Amino acid sequence: MLATLVLSLEAEAGMDVILVGSSELSAPPSPKLGRDLIAYEVKVNQRNIEDICLCCGSFQVHTQHPLFEGGMCTSCKDKFLGALFLYDDDGYLSYCSICCSGETLLICENPDCTRCYCFECVDTLVSPGTSEKVQAMSNWVCFLCLPFSRSGLLRRRRKWRARLKAFCDRESESPLEMYKTVPVWKREPVRVLSLFGDIKRELTSLGFLGTSCGPGRLKHLDDVTNVVRRDVEEWGPFDLVYGSTPPLGHTCYHPPGWYLFQFHRLLQYARPPPGSPRPFFWMFVDNLVLGTDDQATATRFLETEPVTIQDLSGRALQDAVHVWSNVPAVRSKHAALGPQEELSLLVQDRQRMGPYSQSSGPARLVKSCFLPLREYFKYFSTELSSSL
Repeated sequence: MLATLVLSLEAEAGMDVILVGSSELSAPPSPKLGRDLIAYEVKVNQRNIEDICLCCGSFQVHTQHPLFEGGMCTSCKDKFLGALFLYDDDGYLSYCSICCSGETLLICENPDCTRCYCFECVDTLVSPGTSEKVQAMSNWVCFLCLPFSRSGLLRRRRKWRARLKAFCDRESESPLEMYKTVPVWKREPVRVLSLFGDIKRELTSLGFLGTSCGPGRLKHLDDVTNVVRRDVEEWGPFDLVYGSTPPLGHTCYHPPGWYLFQFHRLLQYARPPPGSPRPFFWMFVDNLVLGTDDQATATRFLETEPVTIQDLSGRALQDAVHVWSNVPAVRSKHAALGPQEELSLLVQDRQRMGPYSQSSGPARLVKSCFLPLREYFKYFSTELSSSL
């Protein structure tokens, strides 16, 4: 008898869920090529699912999947790390939370969740045809939000947030430590220190600086020459420190390197005490005005390599910025910018110099980089109020 599918639980506040009775799992037919092998190996050959890559079905397991019971091969691990915190313009994750792939995705409709799952993972690991049933639901809750841990072969790991942090710290090539994501009921409004460039509009449009439910707060400073540690401590504590060099065309009263050194100075004042588990993020954005020596200094002081985020219109490169940050997935947005392309952009900027507009500033290009903060801080809208 096929496993029973319970398509809704009235007790769960009207949310639709899928529950598969583990005691009624039947033996599947002989396996086909690909991921169908997972169910056959587990149910017929009694192979431990931890010895199979949950993402592709390979037996060449390198590590364990951090969110669900099962293994992970090296190539799937690399793909998972690169796509784990990538978001689409609608505010949801770009890829499946199981395999970090997938073309057609099912979106969790818990308003506090941004996770998605591909049809193939759901049909392979829960039961065939499950994705079609989920599509027919009015309000589906995903496998990380459900009150029970198992659906078919898919079993949520205990303390998966801690396991995810340990997985990223162990497997990532980045020298920066990842903070453990925060459960919804523990998330607080974000507190931001914005230096030189004001990111209030960007964070408001993403829902972090809402007008109700205890909104986050932002402290913006243009001139920090006389700011001392005591000032920052009195204004804080802060969860995010942002700084940028000014765009070309904006009146600049200091050499480009000044913005880097002042950002680094205030960043040290704002950091939580050593050993604090509190998530703390920072981002420094260069609008292509730092010279080669200053860029090398930024990399040394901030202890991470920069990434380049580009603005493309069709195939034409319109704008770009260099970004140093510890916000998750910023490194996944890397796109190399050649010397000739960078020189061309600088020439374009000089040719179109005029009154400075916030809409043309560097914050516009890094706006989507703030979306991963939804895993750590409270936000006050389920729909983005403006296009990314």
